[in-house]
Amino acid sequence: MEEGRLLTHLHAVLGEVGFVHFCQALGGTRVYVPYKLRDENEIVKAIGRELADKLARAMAPCHIRVPLARRERALHFYMQGLSNAQIARKLGITETGVEKLLRREPDLPPKPGSGKSPVQLSLL
Repeated sequence: MEEGRLLTHLHAVLGEVGFVHFCQALGGTRVYVPYKLRDENEIVKAIGRELADKLARAMAPCHIRVPLARRERALHFYMQGLSNAQIARKLGITETGVEKLLRREPDLPPKPGSGKSPVQLSLL
């Protein structure tokens, strides 16, 4: 499965939070998704039993290359209000890399908790 389709499929199966946890824990590696997952399986450890079983029902049996999904993870962490430095550490990239990733997003809302509103009220 091509990477773009895999990203979309994994996101649909796992939901945003499950997808982020999956890619955060196993991104950049190849994993085997069996029909039956044992408790010690790395997938179960990464995303929990419920989501792991859901993934197995949707994709087993197969080997997948878990995407790094840096863009998606950066946006997720941004929307949680994390600083660029915190995001950089989670992604294993520089703060400049985070800034570049976020600059590519044309409709990026203000960071939650930043106090910046997209609509400024006029005082006059």
